[in-house]
Amino acid sequence: MPVLPELSDDLITRLRAAFREADYTADGVVDALGPVAHAALGRGEPEVAKRESEDSGDLGALVRLFLLGDTEPDRSVRSALAGVDLDEAVRAGVLTPDGDGFRAGLDVRPYGDDEGSWWVIADLDSDQRGGPVPTDHVLGVGHASISLARATSRRPVKTLLDLGTGCGVQALHAGRHAERITATDLSARALALASATFRMNEVDVRLGQGEWFGPVRGRKFDQIVCNPPFVVGPPRVDYVYRDSGLGGDDASALVVRQLPAFLNEGGTGQLLASWLHRKGEDWEDRVASWLPRGGVDAWFVQRDVADPALYVGTWLRDAGVDPRSPEGRAQAAGWLDWFAENDVLGVGFGFVTLRRTDAAVPEVVCEDLRHAYDDPLGPETAAWLDRVTWLRENGTAERLLETRFTLPPTVLLEEVSSAVEDGWESVVRRLHRTDGPGWQHELDEVAAKLVAGFRGALPLEDLLALLAYAHDLPLGPLTEAALPVVRDLVRHGMVAPA
Repeated sequence: MPVLPELSDDLITRLRAAFREADYTADGVVDALGPVAHAALGRGEPEVAKRESEDSGDLGALVRLFLLGDTEPDRSVRSALAGVDLDEAVRAGVLTPDGDGFRAGLDVRPYGDDEGSWWVIADLDSDQRGGPVPTDHVLGVGHASISLARATSRRPVKTLLDLGTGCGVQALHAGRHAERITATDLSARALALASATFRMNEVDVRLGQGEWFGPVRGRKFDQIVCNPPFVVGPPRVDYVYRDSGLGGDDASALVVRQLPAFLNEGGTGQLLASWLHRKGEDWEDRVASWLPRGGVDAWFVQRDVADPALYVGTWLRDAGVDPRSPEGRAQAAGWLDWFAENDVLGVGFGFVTLRRTDAAVPEVVCEDLRHAYDDPLGPETAAWLDRVTWLRENGTAERLLETRFTLPPTVLLEEVSSAVEDGWESVVRRLHRTDGPGWQHELDEVAAKLVAGFRGALPLEDLLALLAYAHDLPLGPLTEAALPVVRDLVRHGMVAPA
């Protein structure tokens, strides 16, 4: 395989034409394999997919070649890639001769969203290679990149930066809503593959090579997305796609600290990040300390926390290293020693949303979101920032009290009761938002009755007065207790101004 893949424009054009002719697209592959075999393939179980692909002609050959890692006969490959110079494909690293046939030299796979399909070009993973990946491995479409794509706001912007683009997944998505896209990476190999990905999909992206924000020094953007090498541990680089060379969670801290300076006023940044849970330290305080002083709204969402042993084993296997092997045990020992020396109890992982703001008091919120939910987080991040803006402008006691609120139809009241002598007694009242992140808020009886009155007819001040009269409660303390509850419900989209 060439040190740097060199896919010419002509080769790219001919590959694209062959893929289109065979319907080698995200939907085409699902239709050919069927849902059961496609799900098995996603679990790393290729045999079912191989059987289903055998009656799919050229499409089946491409599935076996690029998705299953099989060796395909010469005749089959020439038919599926009609018009492609196979010798050039071999020189570029796309194919590798194997006996009387060919196998894939690069991972070239369809990947799509609700609006269509792309082809993503990356390196073969450890399963396809049959062993550990090299240091300069360029990761393909993975769980992390998909998670970030689903957590990113898609509102139209003029300029967008994909920092640490890898094979280019985030920039492809950005092509749906950004007018001008810049993608950077430290790895020359990553940029070569990203360039091929962009040309294959006819997406115009400006590329830059360099460390962190170096390639865009002096520039500002409306939006920045970043899937950094956020793996935490000793300051070393075993694999460039995951290791920054910085110790602990310093890579995530660096991006959070520096990113706002490259945003236009009102611009947003979204990234994946990891943070340490250390003995005697609150994770919320840790991540909040990364922010520059003032000028940034920030929302830290923790999606998972892994114990050190599970964390190390997961990342060893991700690189194709058997934790039972001498190499795996040596790497695990060094990693676990570092965790122990630094009082690490766990590693948090999640999403960070940042916004450049001139507000006197920026909003900084850290939240756990470890429960399951179905909706993508991207629309919610944009809506969260909208709600923060609304509260900033209308969150005073005076403005809230004159506001009429409504209860979205996706918000339900859940009650848990226990049996008592004369029937049932409510022990938990929980307001549950059934869409988006599925937020929940526990309410007492009086708060539940207040929220029930949010029908857009009366301002909050009048509802509180009626509630105080009905329950013989002093209006002042009731109002004082209600205002922070209402602010929290607005922030989570549980109630909305009419």
